Amino acid sequence: MSKRSAGILLFRLADGVPKVLLVHPGGPFWKNKDAGAWSVPKGEYEPGEDARAAAVREFTEETGAVPSEHELLALGEVKQRNGKVVTAWAVEGDFDATALRSNEFELEWPPRSGRRQLFPEVDRALWCDPDTAREKLNPAQVAFVDRLLDSLREAGRLA
Repeated sequence: MSKRSAGILLFRLADGVPKVLLVHPGGPFWKNKDAGAWSVPKGEYEPGEDARAAAVREFTEETGAVPSEHELLALGEVKQRNGKVVTAWAVEGDFDATALRSNEFELEWPPRSGRRQLFPEVDRALWCDPDTAREKLNPAQVAFVDRLLDSLREAGRLA
């Protein structure tokens, strides 16, 4: 069975212009990767676990902020090239990207060195317009941005 992740696409509107919050994975494997490497704040969850609750938990673990749970907009699922299925919700809010406080993970680095190091789950956060998000996001996750924009248009919040 495919691994499953859940996440939240935080967005804000300034004078009718949408911006979305993306995060960059931490650790040495992602250090020099940019285009196609960014993600919505997300993480894996166990079978039987509520995906929506997991999305809120993972957003908090990766950013250090607690999103509003009252107005989560379902954005559906996407399947990434690695087979992982990601479910996401959008919520309007604000976040100071310089205040990022991510959980850490431990990894043997350099490989086969016997040395263990701690790395943040995400090392950067970025507010960006939809076109920039499309360039930076994992290609499958671009659908979340497009679905958010469609919902905002249907609600009369975008031209």
